[in-house]
Amino acid sequence: MDSTLQERARATRRSLLEAAACLFAEQGYAGTSVNDISARSGRTSGSVYFHYASKEGIALAVVQDRFATWPGLAARYTDRAVPPLERLVTLSYEIARALAEDTLTRAGARLWAERDTIDAPLPDPFALWTAAATRLLAQARAAGHLAHDVRPAATARTLVRAFFGLCTLTEALEGPHTVTDRLTEWWHLTLLSLQRDSDPAQVVGRARAAATRQAARKPAGSVRLAGSVGSAELQASRE
Repeated sequence: MDSTLQERARATRRSLLEAAACLFAEQGYAGTSVNDISARSGRTSGSVYFHYASKEGIALAVVQDRFATWPGLAARYTDRAVPPLERLVTLSYEIARALAEDTLTRAGARLWAERDTIDAPLPDPFALWTAAATRLLAQARAAGHLAHDVRPAATARTLVRAFFGLCTLTEALEGPHTVTDRLTEWWHLTLLSLQRDSDPAQVVGRARAAATRQAARKPAGSVRLAGSVGSAELQASRE
């Protein structure tokens, strides 16, 4: 009986979270009320408050569920037979796809952008993002793939912020359907300054193909952005 009740509670929390994410992504934080979440989920307002203490609590849960923890995806890209820069580029395509197509990820990104209107401290995703990118760039440097003056930590900070800005601005100006093409253009330009000898077109072509294969194996709504990185990687991201 206890396990059945626990499973029902998990299902309820999930339905509330997904309903809230749809509304936050569509209407923003200020434009969404608890009553809206109740109506979208088909649950009562009492159920909402039973599982989440406040609208702020729901917003925090949405951000933590996907947007703030995507470096866990990097665990898929540990195959040392694939060059580290290629793994980084492939990972970026999967993240861009989630930002364009996955409701929870999109809601988390919008909530983070609107964080000043939310009376709760939202997690800053960028230290973790930067740590994951730093690790892959450090591996690329060890393999002799980076240009001589490229520093992994400083470069990772720039790449992460430029990547997120590219995705955000592209969607605002053109819509999410063009993000992949704009990311391809960005990597062709960016890799020219990062790589020592390789051809950017080859790296980007292989990475985009790998990301497409990954997308074909899993529908957009099921992209799971979960995980964390260690304290050493967090320290590296600050250097």
